[in-house]
Amino acid sequence: MHALIAGILSPTMMTQIAIFGAVAAAAWWLLDLLQNGRPRAEQRLEEFREPNGRKSDLLRDGRGKSGRGGAFTRALKKASPALSAPLQPKNDSEVNKTREKLNMAGFRGENAPQLFWSLKTIGLAVGFFLGGGTVLAIRGADTDTLTYAGVIGGLMFYAPELAVMFIKRSRQDNIFYGLPDALDLMVVCVEAGLGLDQAMRKVSEEMKKSYGVIAEEFALCNLQLQMGRARNEVLHDLGGRTGVDDLKALAAILIQADKFGSSVAQALRVQSDSMRTRRRQLAEEKAAKTAVKLIFPLVIFIFPAIFVVLVGPAAITMINELFPSMNKGS
Repeated sequence: MHALIAGILSPTMMTQIAIFGAVAAAAWWLLDLLQNGRPRAEQRLEEFREPNGRKSDLLRDGRGKSGRGGAFTRALKKASPALSAPLQPKNDSEVNKTREKLNMAGFRGENAPQLFWSLKTIGLAVGFFLGGGTVLAIRGADTDTLTYAGVIGGLMFYAPELAVMFIKRSRQDNIFYGLPDALDLMVVCVEAGLGLDQAMRKVSEEMKKSYGVIAEEFALCNLQLQMGRARNEVLHDLGGRTGVDDLKALAAILIQADKFGSSVAQALRVQSDSMRTRRRQLAEEKAAKTAVKLIFPLVIFIFPAIFVVLVGPAAITMINELFPSMNKGS
């Protein structure tokens, strides 16, 4: 039986299977790209035919993009219940933690957790079979091949986690660095006579190119306000779904200003000044840490070269003086 399996799963056969899988995935991606590459005029006409479709898509996944992700996305959505079943938590608290983590990364669809767990399952299978097949073709069938296949499968299993963490951190940094400018623009709008809702809409329109994440968050808040939600709930969700402490503080200040009737412009100006001060302090802290961080590359890379240049000639002279027989022999 073992000989039969080894004969069927030969290195040549595993290599052919891996190459076929890679070519099939590339062809699927290319067909999906060609299907989605519609002219902009057709997309605009579709938006005019369905004016509410864009708003519902934005509320569903937190982005201005349509929910049609092509053939691959549709197939993944259909297969996500079965693929995510082995990894789906049994209690609601774990599901809520995963959903909150995906919300901070900008993935706010209803099926986002299932798609996330499905990608982890697919990554495990792809890493184990394709990576294991490649290692089998290179090294042959032995105990280390199975170990390498398991390691590659584990790395691919945690790849979606790392991707979500990287996207979440990038979004939070974008919000943190762009929020003072957004608050300054809101102060100008409020002092010019606009309300808080109109000021948020103006910020979302003006900051699309510079800080797109803040523009998306404020646009989502405007859509929720237009849907009839209370302003306090919208502002509270704005601070909670991003995970940025400064945005949570801003939401709390705006809720208090709306509740007690205080000046919104003054509250925004104070919050903007405090955020700029904090950003300057973080920059000074990073600048102070630079000297400590430079010690390791100096010691590892630069100091040995300087040591050889300075001490090398003296060391050669000392060796020639202490061991003249070696010099004569050479």
